[in-house]
Amino acid sequence: MRFFILKILAFTVLAFAPLSASNHVESENLSTHKEENYHSQSLTHMVKGFIASTGIVAILSPDPDELSSTGKPMSDFHKSWGRVLMILIVFLLFYLGIKKGFEPLLLLPIGFGGLLANIPVADIAGPHGFLGVIYSMGLANEMFPIIIFMGVGAMTDFGPLLSNPKTALLGGAAQFGIFGSLIGAVALSQYTDLFSFTLQQSSAISIIGGADGPTSIFIASALAPELLGAIAVASYSYMAMVPIIQPPIMKALTTEAERKIKMTTLRHVSKLEKLIFPLMVLVLAILILPDSTPLIGAFMFGNFLKESGVVDRLSDTMQNALINITTIFLGLGVGSKLAADQFLVADTLGILVLGIVAFSAGTAAGVLMAKLMNMFPGTKVNPLIGSAGVSAVPMAARVSNKVGMEYDRTNMLLMHAMGPNVAGVIGSAVAAGVLLSIFK
Repeated sequence: MRFFILKILAFTVLAFAPLSASNHVESENLSTHKEENYHSQSLTHMVKGFIASTGIVAILSPDPDELSSTGKPMSDFHKSWGRVLMILIVFLLFYLGIKKGFEPLLLLPIGFGGLLANIPVADIAGPHGFLGVIYSMGLANEMFPIIIFMGVGAMTDFGPLLSNPKTALLGGAAQFGIFGSLIGAVALSQYTDLFSFTLQQSSAISIIGGADGPTSIFIASALAPELLGAIAVASYSYMAMVPIIQPPIMKALTTEAERKIKMTTLRHVSKLEKLIFPLMVLVLAILILPDSTPLIGAFMFGNFLKESGVVDRLSDTMQNALINITTIFLGLGVGSKLAADQFLVADTLGILVLGIVAFSAGTAAGVLMAKLMNMFPGTKVNPLIGSAGVSAVPMAARVSNKVGMEYDRTNMLLMHAMGPNVAGVIGSAVAAGVLLSIFK
């Protein structure tokens, strides 16, 4: 028995001896290989290598082989002074957000993301950089805009719209800016050599007319991700400038007598109506326009939980923590597309011009629809609330109220304007669904 055990031990040692020897040889080879790859350097050589790796050298003497975050070649301008110019543009966004108060919750994260995206060498916006990971995590798959819509739904009250349903027509009319700018973008591409927008790109640009940032990002991610940065910046910039852009248009299209029209007190809307409405809108979207249901579904889900009154913790989370966290990541992800090679192109100028035209056309269409409604018998509508048909909630409604009070301090239009304002949110989501169903 003892002899048998010794025989087994001897066999085991002999079996593993070659493997151990092989591992030892491989370790020696690896060690030798590492030693062969290491080359001692003088202090002067190391200092020169450090200087060559700095951002200053990367901007002043760009690497001819450097690629963009998307893996495409870059021009020397975009590698060098283009980055400097983008950093100055980012500082302008900081100024607008901090000093002027223009949408700071979005402009500051977007601006800082743009600052990081234009840092040379680090490749922060690349596929393996943290901005690139954020973009892939929530923008490439359109998740962040959907979560934002969920939070907005939890903060929305459909009471003003349900108490005066005809104001939904004003929200619908304001979407004229979207389809009007779509035609304009296509016309620019057809009849000028300066721009060459495809139908998908034109559709993504046109949604700026709805003044709805999350919807603009949603459709740009789906149809024209290469234009995402310019579209997002234009959309949120024009949303922030609602108090500047809209009043001159509103005053130009209305008379002083129309601005003084007082609207009747809104009726009380029951809880049952508020519970049924989001479900009804969602069912209609499913039956008629399924492509719109990602946005409308998230919007109505947030609103339904709020109106149910039995999940206050969930509703509060969506209105505060969830939407705030998502806003941070959304802004940084959008900022990753503000790299010089993607933003400093002729198409960006076209996007900015078409965006302001689309937004102005949407504002004008809402006002003109209200004037048209007043030609028919029934209760008169103050045309100023038609401008709130764009989706900038609740800023557009506040502007309608402010302009109305300039002519009559007792004329409170805020709650009346909220009707077309929330209708505009639904309208822009429906418009996005229409464009996706046609051009995706």
